[in-house]
Amino acid sequence: MSATASGDHGRVVLLRHGETEWATTGRHTGTTDVPLTAVGEEQAVAAGTLLGELDLRDPLVLSSPRERARRTAQLAGLDIDRPWDALAEWDYGDYEGMTTPEIRQNVPHWTVWTHPCPNGETMDEIGTRADLVLSVALSALPERDVVLVGHGHFSRALLTRWTELPVSEGKRFAMSPAAYSVLGFEHSYRQIAVHNIHPSVRTGRRTS
Repeated sequence: MSATASGDHGRVVLLRHGETEWATTGRHTGTTDVPLTAVGEEQAVAAGTLLGELDLRDPLVLSSPRERARRTAQLAGLDIDRPWDALAEWDYGDYEGMTTPEIRQNVPHWTVWTHPCPNGETMDEIGTRADLVLSVALSALPERDVVLVGHGHFSRALLTRWTELPVSEGKRFAMSPAAYSVLGFEHSYRQIAVHNIHPSVRTGRRTS
């Protein structure tokens, strides 16, 4: 997807949800609906303060339908225009709820960026979904900024597709709990303007 001149002054903000208990223990959390921890709620409130510094232009706010994302948006002071399944986290299939060390007992060196998730989403399916989300965001940019509230791995997939990289390069990006990144343009070229800005509240140790 190429940037258009009409969208050069718009921004897409990716906001990851705050800490959850599963994330702090390294469990892959895709379709399971888990709540924020107390720390996660504090992070979400603090993220709202950080987002306020961006002076967003009449933002269109799209959110994953998962509770942890919607609650993060609410606590950050964002009014969700549309909960959208396309912003859900990676479907990990048989690996849902498992940690990487547990998976590696049967599949050495496994990562979501290098190996499949049996009965879950493929890398190509994630790329297609990310491209769909970004095409919708791009269509709104001439009139307003866009905030995409979602998850760790899928936000990293969005970062790769915005910069026209393969999804597997998501391994190069961090996305901390309640962190935001800003996607923008320079001379019609898409770029990552700001990345992984997160509140100074204790965070979990995983990015799933």
